[in-house]
Amino acid sequence: MTGAKGGDLLCAADLIPEGQARGFAVGSGAGRRDILVVRRGGQLFGYVNSCPHTGSPLDWTPDRFMSPDGQHLMCATHGALFRVEDGYCVSGPCAGQSLAQVPVADHGGHVRIVNR
Repeated sequence: MTGAKGGDLLCAADLIPEGQARGFAVGSGAGRRDILVVRRGGQLFGYVNSCPHTGSPLDWTPDRFMSPDGQHLMCATHGALFRVEDGYCVSGPCAGQSLAQVPVADHGGHVRIVNR
């Protein structure tokens, strides 16, 4: 769904609690993208849900993106750890690479992809 204030509407902002993430499918057919949105320090960060190492999704079950200590996004396939704030891989087979960013913002209590 696309709204007047920004791009695709993903969810109500309060459905992404502090320190947690949710996954979303945006678009359809060949244009479909799987993304994730995580909240840290009251800010929202969006990334394509695809590990730079293998292209596999990060979550091992729906919406399970965080490392056991809750400090990093974690790839379920090989355990790579990514910083929440910039998607940079700090540990694992893709160390030094980054998740592809998806600009997101809270517009009036709703998380939307920001059109640039």
